[in-house]
Amino acid sequence: MMKDENVETKMETNERKAWESFKLFITSFLGNKKDPNYKSIVEEMIQNFKILGCSISLKVHFLDSHLVYFSENLGAVSEEQGERFHQDIKEMERRYQGKWNVSMIADYCRMLQRDYPCKVHKRKSDKITFEVKKKRHYKDL
Repeated sequence: MMKDENVETKMETNERKAWESFKLFITSFLGNKKDPNYKSIVEEMIQNFKILGCSISLKVHFLDSHLVYFSENLGAVSEEQGERFHQDIKEMERRYQGKWNVSMIADYCRMLQRDYPCKVHKRKSDKITFEVKKKRHYKDL
């Protein structure tokens, strides 16, 4: 479809802009090396699709808000990581029955945090056991 020149001749101006920005996105962002100007390419694509009135899915919102974190060499990112993301998003869409909800992002972030339970955090928890807390709380009784 991308190589077919007849596709573009049947499009209106806004449709053609969205199509061209999508093709540019595919060639300059989704390959093994991303274009140094990738942020503006993605932003332009999202803007062109908004002009068409397209509803932006959760995946595109995630892409838009996490552009900074994409690695310099996208080919080096494993297929398993991409597949895991799609499985997680599919589960979120199933859970929320395809309806957009602000808590979807929060649930997804919590799911990511659960995947890394051994991550070292700045705040240290008190290493007091439940028994010590119980004695301290009930010492007056």
